[in-house]
Amino acid sequence: MRTAFEAWAQRDGHIVRRREDKPDEYLIFETQRRWVIWQAALTHGKTAGKTAKATASAKARAPQGAPDMTSDEAAVRNKVLNEVLDAFTDIDGAAGMEGILKVIQGLKKKQKALADDGNDANADG
Repeated sequence: MRTAFEAWAQRDGHIVRRREDKPDEYLIFETQRRWVIWQAALTHGKTAGKTAKATASAKARAPQGAPDMTSDEAAVRNKVLNEVLDAFTDIDGAAGMEGILKVIQGLKKKQKALADDGNDANADG
């Protein structure tokens, strides 16, 4: 995951040099910020991806003409990316890493609430 992030960051013009005293952190704050956002987006997308796979599995049993799993996965990825980007655009720039952590916690709470709602619906049905 880090290799993919660093490749993307370098293409985007970011410096991916890490701190000597803390090799898990990047030397440049903006690169570290994007790394945290990248991880949040991937984590947030895991549950959404499971939902897409379940939907695709149901569609596989559906009649001919049902959309393929690839388009479902792409739609979920776009939805998740847009959710995460929207959440991060609301951060005050001066909030720094604390603001990022608050957004991540908010996304986790939203994800848990959605999962709980899904479990409740499955138990009722």
